[in-house]
Amino acid sequence: MTTPPVEFPVTWAPRRTRAVLLPVCAVLVVLFVVLALLLPANWQLNDRIMMIASGVLFAGAGLMLARPRVTADAEGVTVVNFVRRRRLSWAEIVRVNFRQGDPWATLDLADGTSLAAVGIQSGVGKARAIADARALRDLAEHHAQL
Repeated sequence: MTTPPVEFPVTWAPRRTRAVLLPVCAVLVVLFVVLALLLPANWQLNDRIMMIASGVLFAGAGLMLARPRVTADAEGVTVVNFVRRRRLSWAEIVRVNFRQGDPWATLDLADGTSLAAVGIQSGVGKARAIADARALRDLAEHHAQL
């Protein structure tokens, strides 16, 4: 199977999720800072600091949810999930799976393990996720033949 020429790098990510989460995280930090400043006078400084730290912690969790993406280039694929980032060469990817009911695509790897590719997820829309998984699969199959 031949794949038409692709402009590398190609990135798949739940863009709407990011578009919502990034401003929400900023609002959370601002909200908790304002709350810390408006607390009653009998609240101590460490209470205010913990209020701000809570806002930063919640925003950090939101930023982790906004991280997932899958980026393909001529040498391989970089999978960034919630916490971890992994770089794979094309030869390491045996198959790209996105079965009905799966929340995101998975990559079967040459070492017998699987890797979740959360950047390609059904939360962005089923048709879009299927098209993205197929595009990655086509690229993996194309590079397997080289």
